Amino acid sequence: MNFKQTRELIKVTSLAIALLAGTTIFGSSEASASEALSIDSLYEIPSIIGTVPGGVSWSRNGEKLAFLWNDKGGTFRDIWLFDSNTGEKYQLSHHADNVDVALEHKGVTQLSWFGPQSQQLVYTLDGQLLHSDLAGKTFTVNTELTEAQQLAVSPDGTQLSFLATSPTDQSIAGQGLWLLDFESLQSGEISLLLNPGHIDSSVKSYQWAQDNRHISFELQLMEDMAKRDIHYYRDGELQIDTVIRAFPGEPNIRFSIGVLDATTGESRLLERQDDSFPIWNYGLSSNAQQLFVNESDAYVKLHRIEMYDLSNDQRETFYREHDPKHLRPDWQAAWAPNDDGLIILTDKDGYLHLYHQRTAVSNPEQLTTGEWEISDFIVAHSSNEIYFRANKAHGAEHQLYRIPLQGGEPTRVSPAQPGTHTLVYSPTTQAAASVFSNDSTPADLYLINFQTLDSTRVTDSPTAAFHDQRWADVRYVEFPSHVDGAPLIGRLNLPANYNPAKRYPLIVGSIYSDSVLNQWGGRTSHPTWGLDQHLVAEGYILLNVNVRGSWGQGREHNQGLLNSYGGADIDDLHSGVLYLVAEGFADPARVGIWGSSYGGLMTMMSLAKKPEVYAVGVAGAPATNVWHAYPEQMWVMGPATGDDMPQRYENQSALYHVQNIEDPLMIIHGNRDDVVLYADTIAVANKLIAAEQPFELVTLPGSGHGWDAEGNDQRRFAFKKLVEFFNRYLNPGQE
Repeated sequence: MNFKQTRELIKVTSLAIALLAGTTIFGSSEASASEALSIDSLYEIPSIIGTVPGGVSWSRNGEKLAFLWNDKGGTFRDIWLFDSNTGEKYQLSHHADNVDVALEHKGVTQLSWFGPQSQQLVYTLDGQLLHSDLAGKTFTVNTELTEAQQLAVSPDGTQLSFLATSPTDQSIAGQGLWLLDFESLQSGEISLLLNPGHIDSSVKSYQWAQDNRHISFELQLMEDMAKRDIHYYRDGELQIDTVIRAFPGEPNIRFSIGVLDATTGESRLLERQDDSFPIWNYGLSSNAQQLFVNESDAYVKLHRIEMYDLSNDQRETFYREHDPKHLRPDWQAAWAPNDDGLIILTDKDGYLHLYHQRTAVSNPEQLTTGEWEISDFIVAHSSNEIYFRANKAHGAEHQLYRIPLQGGEPTRVSPAQPGTHTLVYSPTTQAAASVFSNDSTPADLYLINFQTLDSTRVTDSPTAAFHDQRWADVRYVEFPSHVDGAPLIGRLNLPANYNPAKRYPLIVGSIYSDSVLNQWGGRTSHPTWGLDQHLVAEGYILLNVNVRGSWGQGREHNQGLLNSYGGADIDDLHSGVLYLVAEGFADPARVGIWGSSYGGLMTMMSLAKKPEVYAVGVAGAPATNVWHAYPEQMWVMGPATGDDMPQRYENQSALYHVQNIEDPLMIIHGNRDDVVLYADTIAVANKLIAAEQPFELVTLPGSGHGWDAEGNDQRRFAFKKLVEFFNRYLNPGQE
């Protein structure tokens, strides 16, 4: 009897399609897990891992840090200050004291220092603009504007700019760019710098020039795009959301670039070769006379940097590269010191590295090299150095390094501890604030001094109970693809009491690209850290694989996904299963798989194409029909036209393969999802019913695409359903 036949003996064949609307309908599935690592306790508020610090902002002199945090582990973040000279830390705002913890309010969302001596802090709360002095006295900036965001202060600290919507002035269409002078802070007198001019357009981003006067900006124009109604049922009534949403091949977002004078209010748009080309970043020279625009075609196959001379409106192509197989826009550019050309991050040599190109007619000089990749960088103009994050130490890490402007062997700046740093550099480039975590340490805020290389811990978020628990043993494994021999990396979660003499049930997931990360919880786009810990405590082992299309292993590795959703990626997952079975980790008869969105696509394709590998799968908000994907997915799946259509899209859409699914499947989906349409899940359900294939559908009423991040009750409910489903078919208690 083979593994497939063994599973058939215990397969439940009843059809269950359930509309689930609360946490009281079904019971918990956690009898075998310790109470301390139950779904309820792991996602309890206050959180056992504490609150991740965020919103970091440096004072102009680089001596003080302001950041958002909750020292009790609640969801509401207030403002905290830290003095790098004295080490003093204190809480500045106390808005959380007036908010019910059960509401899961996120608190202050953004902040910025304001004033020539950084005398004030300006911040947003519930879309409103407020400010506080350093003693904690708080005032509302009475602007009558809503949805305030993207706060930025001019280099001299005297002018605050921000994006906001005016609900009262009908002449202002879309989200505009506004200006507040420091001298007008008390009166709240503001001026409109930029009106997008159309309700379906907005200022996407902007940045100040060093002259304290000019601002470069990017507009996104959506008036030509289709509007679609999302119908769903919530709170006892039919609801309808109208969203602007293009499908592949339809008119999509157009992008404009421009410059404005904050003193005169004059603005102008620059002529682009093609406004369908997305803009990846841009920047004004120090004298505000030149502007570079780092862009690509809509399929990210043509990468180029356009240089604008603002004195005469002339444009030239500064850098250009074309690769018909390219599928990741990880490019970045920045001005070199003294405006001596550009520093460019590109994978033109096969890996993402830094280059210095001085003019449009000169060749780029390579500054870094090696079989590792850089994720982002800044130029320290005062010291003629470049600081960057890279996975040089290990494929799963993001550590901080620096090189001199002329290049050379990188010097590591971040501490020796493995993990991932997310950085905010000081204005003087003498230090960086880092939100750091690794596989055994939840995220906290640290200060890294670039001269001494010392690291100072600013926050201590985990509770005492965290240190009393035994958490998953996370390891990294390397193995070859069973298809083409390419090297692959896996992130493996083992029980704290792992027994190498025992074979464990394996869950591959939560699967996605870029999921092999040495940070608390691995991939943090979804709050699955607690689910992972619970599953490991139940007796599972978990695997993530850096599948084709992922960052970190070079151009050849990520290009392997081209036109291959549900192909090369699921082969890489299969390779990971084969490795763990061969090495004695996993029981081949008890392998499950799960993921959400693209991970849901891979889950359903794996069940359809590899029934001998998997016993059960859970697909969250699964992208089953690439005809309804965002146009940006054409980077991978190709254009919506061609001689190989519609076969190319059908090959990459689970909708056209679900009739081959034989193993138990659960789908979890919110009926308000405008990213992956709930209607696509119903189309899948119809095909499964026609094929008489049992499955379970967990519908989350009123939930969007991020179904596990839309409230703790819903998250715990859905995760418990997922755990119960895996337990039913994989039996983690079986010896």
